[in-house]
Amino acid sequence: QDELHRPFFPYKFKFKFSGCPNDCVASIARSDMSFIGTWRDDIRIDQEKVRWYAKDMNLDINDVVVDRCPTKCMAWDGKELKIDNSNCSRCMHCINVMHLALSPGKDRGCSILIGSKAPILEGAQLSSVLVPFMKMEPPYSEDDVTYEDLPDLIDAIWELWGEEGKTRERVGEFIQRIGMGNFLDAIGLDPQPEMVAHPRTNPYVFY
Repeated sequence: QDELHRPFFPYKFKFKFSGCPNDCVASIARSDMSFIGTWRDDIRIDQEKVRWYAKDMNLDINDVVVDRCPTKCMAWDGKELKIDNSNCSRCMHCINVMHLALSPGKDRGCSILIGSKAPILEGAQLSSVLVPFMKMEPPYSEDDVTYEDLPDLIDAIWELWGEEGKTRERVGEFIQRIGMGNFLDAIGLDPQPEMVAHPRTNPYVFY
């Protein structure tokens, strides 16, 4: 009963949920485990509405939308808007500006991130990607990953962090201390390209 009421964690563990990558609750900055709604197919485009924005709303699509795309995956020729969805980072900027013309894809789920916090032992840090996309379908779904797999993932993280974490050490600081590679190996997750924060700065391999 005592463990159910007050688990023996090194420190607090917060969950936050955002419906889309706008992340209005700032889960990526304020929670130990963030759930951010996203999609993995193409952005849906209503070309008539895009032309309506350009003509009737006097929207400079090249200046306001295309040039401000962080991955430069959009092109507008005055008649048709094209999006290279393979390079889209789901930042929501284009959808926010032209929400009547653009909308998220239909293959929806969530991205799971881990490790953000305000300054405690170390400085503030943002979450890192843990699961790039989880379908989050009911357990009877035909999809290979459903939300019934989520409790197992959380239990594995809690067990590792509870055993090896230091007092007042958030899970993000714990990952920073032992390394993301060791953390993923211990909880049984395979590395994904989305987990890479930046290219290697050291060209040497040490054995």
